[in-house]
Amino acid sequence: MTKNTGAQGRSEQQDKKPNVRDNFRPLMLDVAVPLGSYYLFKDAFGMSTFAALAWSSVAPAVRTVWAVVKERRVNGLAGLILVVNVVSLLLSFVSGDPRLMLAKDSAVSSTVGIGILVSVWLGKPMMTAGMKPFLVKGDAAKEAAWQRLLAGQSVRSGAFRHKEKVFSVVWGGALLLECVSRALGAYTIPVDTMVWLGTVFLIGFMAVAFVVSGGLAVEPMEKMLAAEVEAAGKDAHRAEVPVTA
Repeated sequence: MTKNTGAQGRSEQQDKKPNVRDNFRPLMLDVAVPLGSYYLFKDAFGMSTFAALAWSSVAPAVRTVWAVVKERRVNGLAGLILVVNVVSLLLSFVSGDPRLMLAKDSAVSSTVGIGILVSVWLGKPMMTAGMKPFLVKGDAAKEAAWQRLLAGQSVRSGAFRHKEKVFSVVWGGALLLECVSRALGAYTIPVDTMVWLGTVFLIGFMAVAFVVSGGLAVEPMEKMLAAEVEAAGKDAHRAEVPVTA
């Protein structure tokens, strides 16, 4: 009679699984820190828009260079935030025409949107890093299932990767539409109205993207993730059952 529990191996694997903090760390470092520091420098310290953008670009610049030099890969989120900050720095020199000043804000959305769509075309959807924490939630079993699905080790991998791309396409498309709407509004709607309506456009398109991407991608991916966890649990249980020679 033989028995394969695999308990010790699974215990070691679980110890190595990232927790919630590990899952959220890339999102915090690549997005929250640069954006938060921009508003901190601008509003709390009273810096100019140019200075706040410049200083808030330090973190994504360091992260991008570190990834290229040490890890030999491109940090997508950090690189995108860096590009957006550089574009904003260049556009900060534009002045004079109030409508042009309103329209320039759309350039940021278009830069982000194009970056996201290009990442899908390259086979590395950029929005995945932001979506993963909300699906995995620091759960070791879900983290392992996530890795198997993305690595092509599951019968569900093809469908999972497709939904991963759909999520990014929805968000990239929404940001591009927001860009077009804001640019058109800047030259067709009274300036005083467009000052606050631009924010409404951004929130509205983000809300639509959240709902659409949730229905088309997030919910199906949650189900596939749960199915993968369940299948792995059954496999582990079968491995623990004593086998009589």
